[in-house]
Amino acid sequence: MTYRVVIAEDNALLREGMRTLVAAEPGLEVVAACADLDALLAAVATHDPDVVLTDIRMPPTRTDEGVRAAERLRREHPRTAVLLLSQYVDPAYVRSLLRQGTEGRGYLLKERVADVEELASAIRTVAAGGSVVDPKVVEAMVQTRTRRGDEGLGRLSPRELEVLAEMARGRNNAAIAGSLVISQRAVEKHINSLFAKLGVTEGEESHPRVRAVLTYLTGVTA
Repeated sequence: MTYRVVIAEDNALLREGMRTLVAAEPGLEVVAACADLDALLAAVATHDPDVVLTDIRMPPTRTDEGVRAAERLRREHPRTAVLLLSQYVDPAYVRSLLRQGTEGRGYLLKERVADVEELASAIRTVAAGGSVVDPKVVEAMVQTRTRRGDEGLGRLSPRELEVLAEMARGRNNAAIAGSLVISQRAVEKHINSLFAKLGVTEGEESHPRVRAVLTYLTGVTA
């Protein structure tokens, strides 16, 4: 299956770099590359892509165009997934992005663009209806909730926090096990334990499970 991608980034060098990297990945086709919000919305109307890969800040105001585009596409093109790229570790952007639902939404720091495998995996995950949030942003959300006196997070072990961050990246048990160099059985035990401590119901499939984690961390309704 081939996913059709629209890229929006006002920096011409980065835009063309992403176009080249994404287009070279199997199963990904770049159908348009844009420099501002209006061009992005026009490209979506023309091409009806599976995924929009967009910067958060771009013309005309360079504030939150990416978030506003995601909100509009949720209403007008609900089947189009959105993966936001940002230079900033800002949980507020994540909460805004996920306010209308976590399905088909992702948030990565721009530094991840250099890791083509990571970027391509995130695009495919959101295209399939999943959710992805950069681990540094997950860490910031955990710290925010911890400072607010979240008893559930306070009960998590360091390893459980690592597993939680991996889950928020959209990874399944096998990928988490490989990343943390532990067995899948150990991953399952950590997940069962952290969900019990957080009072979150685990879905049998990975996407609902990730949504549950993100809903908990952001405090928005999935």
